[in-house]
Amino acid sequence: METQNNINFQRIAEAISYIRLNFKAQPSLDEVAEKVSLSPFHFQRMFTDWAGISPKKFLQYLSLDYAKGILKEQQATLFDAAYETGLSGTSRLHDLFINIEGMTPAEYKNGGKELSINFSYAETPFGNIIVASTPKGICYMAFADDKDDAFNQLYASFPNASYYQVVDMAQQNALYIFTRDWSQLSSIKLHLKGTSFQLKVWEALLKIPMGGLNTYQTVAHAVEQPTASRAVGSAIGANPVAFLIPCHRVIKSTGEFGQYHWGADRKSAIIGWEAAKTNHLSIV
Repeated sequence: METQNNINFQRIAEAISYIRLNFKAQPSLDEVAEKVSLSPFHFQRMFTDWAGISPKKFLQYLSLDYAKGILKEQQATLFDAAYETGLSGTSRLHDLFINIEGMTPAEYKNGGKELSINFSYAETPFGNIIVASTPKGICYMAFADDKDDAFNQLYASFPNASYYQVVDMAQQNALYIFTRDWSQLSSIKLHLKGTSFQLKVWEALLKIPMGGLNTYQTVAHAVEQPTASRAVGSAIGANPVAFLIPCHRVIKSTGEFGQYHWGADRKSAIIGWEAAKTNHLSIV
C-alpha cells in the first residue's frame, strides 16, 4: 500500500515532467495542478510542504540559465582546497561525513559468497529507497519504485551473498541524510565493489557540495584523467549508492541536466530540492 508521501512525490515528479516538456509555453499553476488532478490551492500547498518554496520559485532552479551560472561559478574552483575549506558544513556534508572503503577481491569473489548483507526499505522525499549494508558499511542504495525489482538488482550484484531483511544502525545513520537533522548524523562508511578508477570517481563526486553542479569533464580533470570524460560518465552511471554519492549533481556542459539511473524527473526534483534547501539562488 502506498503512503501519502509517495503519492505526493509521484504527483510532484509528474508536475516536474510536465513543466520540463512544456517549458517554453510556461504553463500556469492552474494548468500544472490540473495535470496532476489537484486544485491549484492543494497543489501549491503540497509542493511548498515538500520543497520549502513555491512551484514558481522552484522552476528557476531547473532553468538552463541557473545551471549554467552554477557551472561557471564552480568549475574552476570545485576541487581547490581553499574553496573546500571555505564551504559551510552543510554544503560539505558529503565530503565531511562520508568515507568510501573499496571491497577486497576476497570479499566480492564468487558472487559475494562470503558477504552477509542486511537490507531494508525506507521513504525519502524522492520516493521509496532500498538500502543495504555489510558489517563494514553501506554497500548499496537505490530508489525503489518497485521493491521486488530493487531487490533483484541488489541481488544481481552479489548473487551468492547471504541476505537478511533487517534494519541496522548503519542504514539508520545513512538515512538521516534525508531528514536534514544532521546533528544525529555520524560518519557514514560505504563498503563498495568497484574498480580503482570507479572508486576514485565516486570519491570525487563527494566533493561536489549540496546545491552545486558540475560537468563530466570537470570530474575527469579532478581524477587527473582530463580526456576520459566518457569513462567518467560510465563510472558515474555505475554508482551503487544513490544520493549519498551525489551523481545527480553531474550534468551536461550545456546546462541540461541529462539522464539519471533512477529517472530524469527524479534528478530534476533532487537538484531543485537541494538548491532550495541551500538557498543558493536569491529569488524575489
